[in-house]
Amino acid sequence: MNIQLSCGLREDAVMSRASIASKHALFELLSQQAGAAYGLDVEQLRAALEQRESLGSTGFGSGVAIPHARLAGLDEPLGLFVRLDKALDYASIDDRPVDLIFCLVSPAGDGARHLRVLAEVSRAMRSESNQERLRGAADAAAIFSLLSGLYEFDAA
Repeated sequence: MNIQLSCGLREDAVMSRASIASKHALFELLSQQAGAAYGLDVEQLRAALEQRESLGSTGFGSGVAIPHARLAGLDEPLGLFVRLDKALDYASIDDRPVDLIFCLVSPAGDGARHLRVLAEVSRAMRSESNQERLRGAADAAAIFSLLSGLYEFDAA
């Protein structure tokens, strides 16, 4: 089955070969990336990601994390993706370090749509074949093609 993620995702919001030493540094990188790609407030997003993470780890296993936050002023959910060079200790539910990170940023009052898109991203990222494709992609452009549905991407 093909999947087209129903959140905004721009090619300049996808990174590969990132080197990060901590969760805090990851959230800083994601926030900087969101600021550059979407014009989001860097400090506001970093604080929102850290606040959400303080409620419990967004690392759901198999080396994948889906940090997410809600921000005022957005019209639609937006995505960011980072593939790390070296997996990061993330306190995931399976205690496995994380190397694939899909960050979802949704409008502040967007409860149902946020949960629907989060579930959609989770299904796509949970697929072992999708994980293999993302880990094996040559560069950020290839990752963007996978995530934007330009090539077949399994939903389950």
